[in-house]
Amino acid sequence: MSSEQSHPQQAFYQTLILEADSRQARPALEALAQRGLGGTVATTARAAMTLLERRRWHLALVSGDFPVGGDAESGRSLLDALRAEHPELPIVMLCQANAAAAEATAALRAGCADVLQKPLTVAAVAAVLDRFLPNHKTFSAAVVAGQDGRDYPIVGQSPALRRAIATATAVAPTSAPVLIAGPSGTGKELLAELIHRRSRRADGPLVRVNCAALSESLLESELFGHEKGAFTGALLCHKGRLERAHGGTLFLDEITETPTGFQAKLLRALEQMRFERVGGTESICVNVRVVSTTNQDILALVRQGKFRADLYYRLCGVCVRVPSLCERLDDLPELIWWFVNEFAHEAGRAIAQIDPQTLTLFRTYCWPGNIRQLRNAVRTMMILGHGSVLSALHTPDLLEQMTRDVGAAAHQELLDQPLEEIERHAILTALRRADGNRTRAAQRLGISDRTLREKVKRYAPDAALSAAGTE
Repeated sequence: MSSEQSHPQQAFYQTLILEADSRQARPALEALAQRGLGGTVATTARAAMTLLERRRWHLALVSGDFPVGGDAESGRSLLDALRAEHPELPIVMLCQANAAAAEATAALRAGCADVLQKPLTVAAVAAVLDRFLPNHKTFSAAVVAGQDGRDYPIVGQSPALRRAIATATAVAPTSAPVLIAGPSGTGKELLAELIHRRSRRADGPLVRVNCAALSESLLESELFGHEKGAFTGALLCHKGRLERAHGGTLFLDEITETPTGFQAKLLRALEQMRFERVGGTESICVNVRVVSTTNQDILALVRQGKFRADLYYRLCGVCVRVPSLCERLDDLPELIWWFVNEFAHEAGRAIAQIDPQTLTLFRTYCWPGNIRQLRNAVRTMMILGHGSVLSALHTPDLLEQMTRDVGAAAHQELLDQPLEEIERHAILTALRRADGNRTRAAQRLGISDRTLREKVKRYAPDAALSAAGTE
């Protein structure tokens, strides 16, 4: 019997089952398969440690009699190690029926999230999965294979998102430099990973430089490297990220945050694919593809002289524009359910429904932080809420902030419109709130019914027809 058995699933959420007798794990694998979740069985401590290092796990089922290191210790010894090295991993202890009460008490005291009695049943495992690892169906426009061996979906199906992915997919197999533009929190880094993974350089390294986090001197040292003794503290020779990216992709994150002095050096290195380390004289040749991102209007910065035009044209072989969340509101339900899946184990809640009023509020909100902000909002509602319905009503602070922002945005939008448009908006709003009754609408507006009738004919003749007979 192999010490490691994998249940093949195209799944993003993975369960590790530590069970010496793989036959006893079959009900768990069946329950996982029914929900489209991945499950892997380890029958020895060595296999368990290898699997724990190989990938990220979202749930662990640990048999109470799982062998550790070939001695007589129980699974609770391994449990201690799991809790220390993976503190956020929910662990469910599998206890023998003849010692269930004692083992269950010890497991819960040791920090297990739940206990299941052996022999396992599909129904019992399913109940645990509903609580800690739900798999609400979501649709992904693309899936990116990460460097850590995990698959990362780009959740959503909106036309704006699909256009961005189609452009990225088309340019990926070429050697053209790519500039990914879009607001913060929209997933530009994930799209950069997709371009690399679908390129001819996929077997090479993807080396990231966070341009916004480094000063000019540090940027130069990090990108080009430095020789020993090049400056105070340079005790060893340091190979730069441009050199480490040879044969692969150099990912320049937030390129517009770089100072203009550094931009000139970067341009020269990229055009020649040749550079010297800081403090060195030897010319180093590289072959890299460059993918950059920006959350600013880079052409406006070029016109203002804050970003070099020649570097812009060097980096922007093809521009991929990532839409903001407000441009893809149709994807909101998919994204919310994805984050519900992600945080279910942390909150310990089984969510069956999204509150319709909350979804309406989310559709009218401006989302300045985009997907990152939505993720935090769902996490807050999951942790602070209760019951099976996800609702912003359970989080008064979040609700107050969002409604205040929505009101302020609507007010500002009205102020930016001509007086005639503001009057039209007020009249149609009053009619809608009065269910089309002109008399009640006129009372709300403080005008006569005759005046309202004339304005309705002027601004919305269709509304005048539909309101006829509802005096």
